[in-house]
Amino acid sequence: MKLKGLLTLKDLSTKSIMDIISYSLDIKNGLSVSYSNKRFATLFFENSTRTHYSFIMALKKLGIDVIDCNVGVSSVQKGESLYDTIKTFESIGVDGVVVRHTKDEYFKELEGINIPVFNGGDGKSNHPTQSLLDLMTIYEEYGKFEGLKCCIIGDISHSRVAHTNIEVMERLGMEVYISGPEEFNDGSAKYLDLDTAIEEMDVIMLLRVQFERHTESMSMTKEEYHSRYGLTMDKVEKMKENAIILHPAPFNREVEIASSVVECSKSRIFKQMTNGVYVRMASISMVLDGKL
Repeated sequence: MKLKGLLTLKDLSTKSIMDIISYSLDIKNGLSVSYSNKRFATLFFENSTRTHYSFIMALKKLGIDVIDCNVGVSSVQKGESLYDTIKTFESIGVDGVVVRHTKDEYFKELEGINIPVFNGGDGKSNHPTQSLLDLMTIYEEYGKFEGLKCCIIGDISHSRVAHTNIEVMERLGMEVYISGPEEFNDGSAKYLDLDTAIEEMDVIMLLRVQFERHTESMSMTKEEYHSRYGLTMDKVEKMKENAIILHPAPFNREVEIASSVVECSKSRIFKQMTNGVYVRMASISMVLDGKL
């Protein structure tokens, strides 16, 4: 039996992805959806602010009771497997779980789980709801995907956000490029020099340097990174008139992005966070209704 929920966008058709975005916009524009008889558990095995609490907010807005599991004081610390932890929540009566885990594609080990699992990020592989909120933000701006150009700049090799977005954006008809230090270039998209990207892209997506995932130290200091690859206001001024800036956050101010850029007129960073709640509401609703 196929595991229910939202695990990876690779499993979804472009029509399903567009349906989620459309439904997210409907909810944002006032559509009321409620599941007051449902209960979910959130299990985050890796630090998170936006994804973790955005999911909780989405669940609460849907009227769903939330059990926010503190993994640090759970039986995981005694060696309990992820499967057994989720099976426990299933057995005590929750209707779904949200899971973030450090292991790539952890969900492949969950055959036998009968409640929906929503992936809040796995290792360096997938982050489906982050990609959906990015897409929703782009769609609100342009009303289309076909023909738009996006460059993802930064720590590509360690980024589940980059890997998820590159695959789905290309399927939706966008031209996707990567830029930044060559040491982070994993060949997942065509490389573009930063100056060209700044001047030609419709969407500039910045990534933080994920120092916690590096097995070796970076070849440059944070100050050098900011000077060479950071988005500063002088670079923003060279962007296309209607181009926008995205960032999945958390952001390292004065490393990949200058503080003055975070809330500049081209930035949609905090709008992304707002849209994350609606995307997660839509995704949960569509799974519970059997539409996804």
